[in-house]
Amino acid sequence: MTRRLSLVLILSAAALAQEKKLREPDVIFVPTPENVVQRMLTIAKVHKGDIVYDLGCGDGRTVIAAARDFGARGVGIDINPVRIQESRDNAKAAGVTDRVTFRNEDLFEADIKEATVVTLYLLPSLNLKLRPKLWKDLKPGTRIVSHDFDMGEWKPEQTVELDGHTVYFWTVPATPPDIQN
Repeated sequence: MTRRLSLVLILSAAALAQEKKLREPDVIFVPTPENVVQRMLTIAKVHKGDIVYDLGCGDGRTVIAAARDFGARGVGIDINPVRIQESRDNAKAAGVTDRVTFRNEDLFEADIKEATVVTLYLLPSLNLKLRPKLWKDLKPGTRIVSHDFDMGEWKPEQTVELDGHTVYFWTVPATPPDIQN
């Protein structure tokens, strides 16, 4: 096989892998209000050295705010390619494309190990399903904030009410709590 043909086959395989159809989203997109985004990032004490992952990033507003307002880097993950394109467009408009990335992936399969902060606005059942992955993949000390939904028996360290919304905050422990998954 010629070198050129090999390169074409490799590039074609890569393109097909990128086009892999993901399953349907678990939730409909409902944006977190900007004041709640700001409070979530403040509660998590986001700063310049952080890498903020938003699982189910929607239009990208949380990682964009983390980059724009707190100087952090951010990664948004969403299963819906329309939301990913919207996030990229919003990041470009906000002038933060050098500090944020958006990935069209299933959040249950995504590599999230480099996160120092994780933000969520999912559903209670999804938070519970995600909890073991958070404990397994994230380093102790990683901060997690969730809009409106808790993590069941894993009690938050802080709960804040804001204009009819609730923000929950946890820190990943060195040893996961003795809770049934």
